[in-house]
Amino acid sequence: MNRYPLWKYVTVAIALVLGFIYTLPNFFGESPAVQVSSAKATLKVDQKTEARVEEVLQAAGIAHNGIQLDFNGVKTRFKDTDTQLKAKDLLEKAFNPDVSDPQYVVALNLLSASPAWLTSLHALPMYLGLDLRGGVHFLLQVDMKGAVTKRLDSTSADLRTQLRDKNLRHAGLSREGERLVIKFRDTETRDKARNLLADTQPDLSVSEQGDASEPRLVATLKPEAQKKIGEFAIKQNITTLHNRINELGVAEPVIQQQGADRIVVQLPGVQDTAKAKDILGRTATLEIRMVDDSPGGLEAALNGSAPFGTEIYKERGGQPLLVKKQVVLTGDRLTDAQPGFDSQTQEPAVHLTLDSAGARIFKDVTRESVGKRMAILLIEKGKGEVVTAPVIRTEIGGGRVQISGRMTTSEANDTALLLRAGSLAAPMDIIEERTIGPSLGAENIKKGFHSTMWGFAAIAVFMIIYYQMFGVVSVLALASNLLFLVAILSLLQATLTLPGIAAIALTLGMAIDANVLINERIREELRVGMPPQAAISEGYERAFATILDSNITTLIAGLALLIFGSGPVRGFAVVHCLGILTSIFSSVVVSRALVNVIYGRRKKLTSVAIGQIWKPGNDAATVNAGK
Repeated sequence: MNRYPLWKYVTVAIALVLGFIYTLPNFFGESPAVQVSSAKATLKVDQKTEARVEEVLQAAGIAHNGIQLDFNGVKTRFKDTDTQLKAKDLLEKAFNPDVSDPQYVVALNLLSASPAWLTSLHALPMYLGLDLRGGVHFLLQVDMKGAVTKRLDSTSADLRTQLRDKNLRHAGLSREGERLVIKFRDTETRDKARNLLADTQPDLSVSEQGDASEPRLVATLKPEAQKKIGEFAIKQNITTLHNRINELGVAEPVIQQQGADRIVVQLPGVQDTAKAKDILGRTATLEIRMVDDSPGGLEAALNGSAPFGTEIYKERGGQPLLVKKQVVLTGDRLTDAQPGFDSQTQEPAVHLTLDSAGARIFKDVTRESVGKRMAILLIEKGKGEVVTAPVIRTEIGGGRVQISGRMTTSEANDTALLLRAGSLAAPMDIIEERTIGPSLGAENIKKGFHSTMWGFAAIAVFMIIYYQMFGVVSVLALASNLLFLVAILSLLQATLTLPGIAAIALTLGMAIDANVLINERIREELRVGMPPQAAISEGYERAFATILDSNITTLIAGLALLIFGSGPVRGFAVVHCLGILTSIFSSVVVSRALVNVIYGRRKKLTSVAIGQIWKPGNDAATVNAGK
């Protein structure tokens, strides 16, 4: 009657073992580390960088606990924070001798101290949120008017091209605030231009103004187009911020939209606010210029007498390149960049798409510069680097450009990403800034841990005193519930925050409620005279429907918080919903398995240790009749 088939016992045992394994990394803590990553788009961190880090540390006699290279950079572990700070200062001086032009980002970091065998099983600790680890919080305001203005400037250039291609002469095209004004000499040309704009510019709302002597067209962006531009600006800026924050090596940054025009950035573990602000506020501009290949020009420039209208930049490999100051195109004309392959040589390449004005300019330049080199530069903080400098083989029209030659597949992907999201789509201002110290985070962890521990202890004492052996089973089931919850959060690499700790404490209180229902139901069956084995079976069977109903209603409330909430509310809701699912399994399946092991094999079971059972004065028959 109270026996599980073997596969159920095996399932419970496997679940407990896996729960223990994936919970274990949270007890090993984190090791202080220093991360070295690239501060330049064209500078790659590789095994040579790793070897250089080790060489610098060995020369200074600083011991470390391991060096690893990953996609974020070179990370070196140390035994304590004092050694970490010494190593950080040393590596900063070695890798960035020129403070005004840093080549690398040398940042403090924290890495999991879990053993290698746990890491190989992808058993990693939960990330700690800003309120537990400390760090910096920024609220950024996106300049939506700036994004609209940028779009109008681009559109005005497109309109000039379209009017010229259709041989429609105008008397001037200018942007006045958030509208474009086109002047004409006669109404006939104005009407033709209006028809052209209606066909080619669906995002513009065009109206006629002026009289027959001064006919004009006034074009403004439609509200839905402005909304679309704003949404694109937010998404583009979030993508760019993600790329930049990778340089800091933040384990689990929070970058999310807040409202219509704001972005929240939380960087747990980062204490250097100045460096974080510097990286977030960086502006990158893409420029296309022609290379000056005149004989002796580069040599003269290296000797300090550069030809007029030229300046020196460095290529990807570090070789100097003489580039003309005149900018052919900027990144504003780039609409897309995707990695791919050269159709003829099958070499990795980057395919660029330009807008109509950019396509016309590029076609004219390439037609006049066949056989010459064109440099694509990324300008950051007033300093530029050459991403690539291909040779122009033929005239390139249609707005589709291919960059190829001396690139790996990885470099093609990186270059495409850089060209696509190298700059912000709209300017941003920091309107709120908060720094949370690591000591406050440690205090929050301590208080959260103590609240959960003492809550668990109080529940355990009450259950054992009141329900005796069944109370012990309930406490073990509650412990397994906590084990499963922490294991799932670790496996999902969730970020634990103070609201998450509150949800764990709440889950413990709610989970024990299911065992209270089961125990009271068993008591009720014993009270009416049912044999112990039958009472246990009936108690679990009849209590399950009530447990399921109550947990489903609570889960609905948790899902509502998850769907409609944001920030800390969502963090609470995630832990809360997962806790409900684990509590159903632990309170019903795990506790039943333990009871079956203890009592299930006793054929002549006369009593069970479930606390004092109150019996009414009347007999069982009377009780049954009253039901």
